[in-house]
Amino acid sequence: MTDTPETKPEDAPKPSGNQLRKMRSASRFFAVQALYQMEVSDQNVEAVRREFEEHRFGEDFGEYDMAEGDTGLFRKLIADAVDNQAQVDQLTDRALVAKWPLGRIDTTLRALFRAAAAELLFGIAPPKVVITEFVDVAKAFHPEGREPKFVNAVLDHMAREAKPEAF
Repeated sequence: MTDTPETKPEDAPKPSGNQLRKMRSASRFFAVQALYQMEVSDQNVEAVRREFEEHRFGEDFGEYDMAEGDTGLFRKLIADAVDNQAQVDQLTDRALVAKWPLGRIDTTLRALFRAAAAELLFGIAPPKVVITEFVDVAKAFHPEGREPKFVNAVLDHMAREAKPEAF
């Protein structure tokens, strides 16, 4: 009988480009859900992170095919949004019209804007990718509403302020 070598994490197969994109999309979706959950339940970031990584990652979302997530991106988005909430919220407030401050925005959209702002301010993805990804998240939560167009406009404003060199 021959011994089989143990599989080390660095030996695990790397996801393909398309698979990695899906994993990142899932992480953005999960980050919005996690930030929402933190706000409505008063749970801390560590408890919510652990719950998502242990119980939500791997969940099947049907047509969105988001069964796996990029753990690193998920952790970064929620940590950056929480650790820099004042800066994140200020960027969002400046992008909203005066009659609609962040506090008046639906809790789900507020979580979405916080995750997106965190990625725009501290992430490496191009702003147009961030906008497209989070508009898709808005469509998942509001498939029949006007919210995705609203999200697109607000994120465009935020991206132009956060990364003007990209435009």
